[in-house]
Formats: sequence, structure tokens, C-alpha cells
Amino acid sequence: MDPRDLGRELSTAVVAFHEAVGARLGVTAVDQRALALIAGKGPMSAGELAKEINLTPGAVTGVADRLERAGLVRREPDPADRRRVVISAIPGAFGEVFAGLSAAMKDVAARYSPQEQQVIADWVVRTVDVLKEQTRLLGDASEPSAKRR
Repeated sequence: MDPRDLGRELSTAVVAFHEAVGARLGVTAVDQRALALIAGKGPMSAGELAKEINLTPGAVTGVADRLERAGLVRREPDPADRRRVVISAIPGAFGEVFAGLSAAMKDVAARYSPQEQQVIADWVVRTVDVLKEQTRLLGDASEPSAKRR
């Protein structure tokens, strides 16, 4: 099979999985991306989250509302500035939905030697870097100043 076909199949399967997660929890793909950032980087204000995911603070309010309704985050006063609110991930709240995937992926990983797992991990890290860069370039191209070039 052509590697480009495998890449498309992987991408499509990941998107379909996240759509199913979103449908189960009542959240969008952007909501899931925001939750992953909060869970990975720790509590952050709506303004900080907006910068991280390139949304307006108003749009982030909707994201936080949906995540809070789904029981995935909580909003609390910022201990450093009581005028601000920080959004925190609720530990383990997302894990139940990913438990089956996690177990299945553990079984997949067990099929490979530690050396093979290192090569796979390197490929994944490099692929993520490429995707982030291509996402940034697409975002730059959609800015009004980029369209005038």
C-alpha cells in the first residue's frame, strides 16, 4: 500500500474517533483541542487559552461552557488575580472515553521491540512537528496580509 494512502487512512481514522468522542461527550473538536492543552499545560485563563488555540476570548467562553457542562473542566478564581478566572481540567474526566483506545494501543505497542517503539515514537514526533508547522503556515496564509502578497 502507498504510504500516502496509509497517512490518509490514519488521519481519517483519528478524525472519526474524535468525532465519536465529541458526539459521546457533547463537545466539538476545538473543545477537545482546548481540553488537551489545559490538561497538558495546566490551568489557564480564557485569554491565555484563546491565544493558544487562536480563538477570540468570546469563542473560548463557549468552549469552556461546553467543557464544563460535559464535566471535563472547572472554572475557578485565579489565585494571583481574583478578577480573572482560570480553567482547569478535571483529572481523569476524559480518561473513561479513551480507556478502550488506551488498552488497544497498549496491545499494539506490545507487538514491537523497544527499538522499534523508539523508531515509531520518532516518526510520530516528527509527524506532529510537520503538522504543527503546516497548520501554522495555513493560518498565516489565511491572514488578510498574506492574501495581498
